[in-house]
Amino acid sequence: MLSTLLKGKLHMGSVTHAELWYDGSCAIDSDLLDLAGLREFEQIDIYNVNNGERFTTYIIRGEAGSGIISMNGAAARKCQVGDRVIIATYAQYSEEELDKHKPKLVYLNADNSVERASNTIPVQAA
Repeated sequence: MLSTLLKGKLHMGSVTHAELWYDGSCAIDSDLLDLAGLREFEQIDIYNVNNGERFTTYIIRGEAGSGIISMNGAAARKCQVGDRVIIATYAQYSEEELDKHKPKLVYLNADNSVERASNTIPVQAA
């Protein structure tokens, strides 16, 4: 049996561009991709914190060091420049892999610089 778990996440990134007529769906700074273990053309889910939109698209590689998070094509209709987003990808893991799995979590500042990276989320208190 396979279970689907969070693989990697960019948390609270800021949308820098919304390009309706550009090829591809979400361009992300290459440095951020590498840090979060995300790959070009990988399917991602985007959760827009500002308006509640949730949608699925794929990654295209953006210029390294640019801080770019660009919503392109139809995705540009779901976000505006300045919106804060969570970008997540998931993978399937076997029973043997589950115990060793640690997602790559990257927490971003408003300018898309890295605040911190982790592989755990603290237990939520009641």
